[in-house]
Amino acid sequence: MKINAYVVVFGIIGIVIVAAALSALVSNQGPVPTDLSKVPNHGPAPNFQGIAAWINSPVLDLSKLRGKVVLVDFWTYSCINCLRTLPYLNAWYGRYGNNGLVIVGVHTPEFQFEKNYSNVLGAVRTLEIKYPVALDSGYATWNAYGNQYWPADYLIDKNGDIRDMHIGEGGYNATEMLIQALLQNAGYAISTGITANSVNGTSVNFSQVGTPEIYVGYSTARLPIGNPQGFSPGQVVSYILSGPMQNNTVYFSGKWYNAPDSMISSGSDSKLFLIYKAKNVNIVGQGNSSQIIVKLDGNNLPQTYLGSDLVMHDGVTSASISSARLYDIVRAPSYGWHVLEIIASPGFRLYTFTFG
Repeated sequence: MKINAYVVVFGIIGIVIVAAALSALVSNQGPVPTDLSKVPNHGPAPNFQGIAAWINSPVLDLSKLRGKVVLVDFWTYSCINCLRTLPYLNAWYGRYGNNGLVIVGVHTPEFQFEKNYSNVLGAVRTLEIKYPVALDSGYATWNAYGNQYWPADYLIDKNGDIRDMHIGEGGYNATEMLIQALLQNAGYAISTGITANSVNGTSVNFSQVGTPEIYVGYSTARLPIGNPQGFSPGQVVSYILSGPMQNNTVYFSGKWYNAPDSMISSGSDSKLFLIYKAKNVNIVGQGNSSQIIVKLDGNNLPQTYLGSDLVMHDGVTSASISSARLYDIVRAPSYGWHVLEIIASPGFRLYTFTFG
């Protein structure tokens, strides 16, 4: 689960009053009852507002979807938590899409590049999303729901009322059982059984992940970088490593430009280091075919540790960074503490690290 970075200052600050009311909806606090008489009705769902564009669909209006069950999924394409839920959403759409279920992926961007229609369209095609996607680039629909999280799913019944909200990953069986109950209540004849059990999804043991998501822009970072020089907004800084490194803290070496939402390598000597605990490592990055060399514990990665975006050539493990997106760089066989080193060619732009 990701929390909107602009709504967090060492804790969650509600955007609007309705967010407090919606907190009572969160289904991942326990099983969701499928007897609808026991499922709270939280009133009318807000309509889609301020949508910049639609993908896979003409303009949708919730008032025109009465009689159907609607799942509104807030997501953004660089969010690893969102990406891990997509196989389940795709499976539900495939099974129930012609039997009364409407899924709308409300794409609310975390980064500026995610406001670009072509970028979102490319992600939708790559991820093989067939259901409607609404570009909520100005956060109008997000704010109407009082939402704070990626991903967040709102289930809406045949009358247009919100019956449940689920934040983050997991809880797929309970969500599908509630979808089935709402569809049956709406008069649709559906087969029972849980689709989620057959989905080839990725599960994460979060109790074994010892490093939180790390942002590196001077405006987005929740914690300082490890270098004593710190951030210098709008400046190229020649960073120097000094002293021992602390866990879960990014250290830079060489020249890096300090941008509000990222750090950009600006010399032939640009490197970074991070001691983390996890199994998988992802970065949100961008570049002009910029090359990064990735090392773990001082060595090139073994073949069995390569993320899907990493390649090995002559024993060197590297990735080419072009379009702005999430890059999968480390997939270790087990959880553990490691020292990550990235050696970056000029123009590599790093937004954030995520772990699994």
